[in-house]
Amino acid sequence: MPLPDLLGVFGGTFDPVHTGHLRLAEEAREGLGLAEVRWIPAGNPAHRDIPGVDAAHRLAMVRLAVAGNSAFTVDASEVESPAPSFTVPTLERLRAEAAGERALVLLLGADAFAGLPTWHRWRDLFSLAHIAVFHRPGFPIDPASLPAVLATEFSRREVSDSRALRRSPAGGVIAAPLTPLAISATRIRQLVSSGGSPRYLLPEAVVDYIDRHRLYRPA
Repeated sequence: MPLPDLLGVFGGTFDPVHTGHLRLAEEAREGLGLAEVRWIPAGNPAHRDIPGVDAAHRLAMVRLAVAGNSAFTVDASEVESPAPSFTVPTLERLRAEAAGERALVLLLGADAFAGLPTWHRWRDLFSLAHIAVFHRPGFPIDPASLPAVLATEFSRREVSDSRALRRSPAGGVIAAPLTPLAISATRIRQLVSSGGSPRYLLPEAVVDYIDRHRLYRPA
């Protein structure tokens, strides 16, 4: 029997959250039929450089960005924890909290997916969630371009129809095209640092928050 609904899991540094993040989450919600997208800002990201601003600011900006979308919720657990932010423990917590056998769908960009073998306990991801991999239209995921161990998992687990994700709580991989938006958090930080305007790259509420708290400015 199909599972009742799908919970999208969208983690990241969100330094800062921008329109590209929002569009990915919305296209995932619509294209995969997700009942909810859970945004999980990393408090202490283990695979990234030290964020430009502290976790409390990044959490506040995510909350401002998703306000008004009833399908988007924010999980502050990683921000509130001093431990390094790893995806597997996060999914283990969500799996323990999930009602019944609710399916979890981890949302990843194609570049992040290609780097999966460098992640902490990466093979355990497949027993905890499905993975949705978003790529540029016309450039599908090519197993030959992936690390061999990941290509094997991708080929074995790939499904072509999002309805298949409802038949089990975890284990599938689905590739989906994503509207290309050339927006980068790194570029936004550089822009603000040099005195430029990030308007229209970020939600207005986030632009105002950055201005009010003078974030990403030179020390």
